[in-house]
Formats: sequence, C-alpha cells, structure tokens
Amino acid sequence: MQRDKLVMPVVKWVGGKRQLLPALTPLLPKHFTTYCEPFLGGGAMLFWLQPKIAIVNDINSDLIQMYEVIRDHVEELILELSKHKNESKHFYEVRDWDRDKKKYNALSGIEKAARLIYLNKTCYNGLFRVNNAGEFNTPFGNYKNPNIVNAPTLRAVSNYLQKAKITFSCRDYADVLAEIPCGTFVYLDPPYDPASNTANFTGYSRGGFSREDQIRLKECCDDLTHRNIKFMLSNSATDFIKNLYTGYNITIVQAKRAINSNASKRGQVDEVVVRNYE
Repeated sequence: MQRDKLVMPVVKWVGGKRQLLPALTPLLPKHFTTYCEPFLGGGAMLFWLQPKIAIVNDINSDLIQMYEVIRDHVEELILELSKHKNESKHFYEVRDWDRDKKKYNALSGIEKAARLIYLNKTCYNGLFRVNNAGEFNTPFGNYKNPNIVNAPTLRAVSNYLQKAKITFSCRDYADVLAEIPCGTFVYLDPPYDPASNTANFTGYSRGGFSREDQIRLKECCDDLTHRNIKFMLSNSATDFIKNLYTGYNITIVQAKRAINSNASKRGQVDEVVVRNYE
C-alpha cells in the first residue's frame, strides 16, 4: 500500500507524536508483519506508517468510535461537522451534552464523533480532558479560524482505514498485548510519567496512569521480550522510567511539547525511547 501524505491525525492529542516522527522513524524495526498500538490517541505513528495490518486500541471509547465513524460514515461525519460553529455559546452547549447521560447515549455515533472533533478543534490548546465523572471539561479556545471540517484529511484517513486490515478495540492494553501474534511490532505510547508535579496530563480518560501502572506496563514489556515480540516505548526521561527500563536499549530524544496550560513551560523536553531490539 502506497503512503498517502494526506493521511494524518484528525485530532490533537496529549503526547502526540507527529513532530517526533523524524527522530522515531530511524529507530523502527525494518520488518514486521503486523503493527500494534495499544495507546492509540491521535494515531500519528499509525498514520505515518500506514501498515496493511494493524491492531489498535485506546481506553477512550469515544475516540475509538470516532475512528470507526471516519472509516464507515465519513461523508455523514463531514456534513455533521459543518453544523458546528466556532462560537463560545455553541461550544459550551455542545460540551455539556455529556452532562445528561441519557441524552448523550441517545446520540448517534456520527453525532458523537463530530462532537469530539469539534471540541478538540475549538477547545483551549486542543487539550482533551475529562473530569472524574468522565465529562469533557476544557474551556473554549477563542481561536479565530479553527479548521473544524478538514474534509481532505478525513476522506484520506477513511480511505486508508477501509483499505487496511485494522482491528479496533477499547479495552485494557494488557489484554491486547497478551493476544498479539509473533511477527508483530508494538509501539507503546502510554500516559507519561510526570516530569514535574504540574506536568501530569492523564485526564484524557478517567482514572489516570500511576507509577504502579507504569510498573505493570513494564512487566508487559518483559513478557513481549520473552515472546520474542519487538516493542518500542516512548515516555518522559525521568529517573524513575530510566531505572525501570534498565537493561533495555534506551535512546534520548528531544520533544517539543505544545500542550501545557502554562505557555512558559512549553518547549524542548527530553523523552526516552525504549526498545528490546537494536
């Protein structure tokens, strides 16, 4: 399958990898039969590689549903998106849809997907965040001309998702990893270990991601290694993470972080890339 340059992320996601792809690409394995990404998010790596066979997962069920809608109903989605306006009053009305669970559950998949994309394009700094009740709570962004309806990209992504053999799921990442076959390459982009007390952006799903979760993920990596399955993992370059993955191949890369509520704290930060292969 030839790469389509129009295939790219349709939503901005915390920890998105688009600007890091030039540094990550040389570290990828040369050959694999199936691609697996258990923490899909915005899907920058998936859409960059455009593998023919992929197993992708995310704990955010609305996000996975959005990808399925793009695959199956892209023209209806574009039409639904065109109904949304870059206005504060409309933004807060749409944002509050999930406060009424009965009303929200009655929405179609297309309406939910359009809502997610619309809020992502128009909310402050593109920060998808939910509160403890699972309700979207990022404020209006006041952008002059956000690209709410990016039809060429939506159609290109839809075409790729239709042509490739991609399995979508929304479940615990460990269950996904336990089932993948030999010959699979796994890219792991979990919620990062906070580099500071103010850097913890795990609010894209309820529950967050603790250091106990990081240890559990490392145990899954050990299991992948035992099964001769190649993995590459991105995380923040904290002492905790570097010590946790002692014995693995660790590369430090520089990432530019654009999502931070404090503009002075956006900029170059060190990240680690952990691999179980050369």
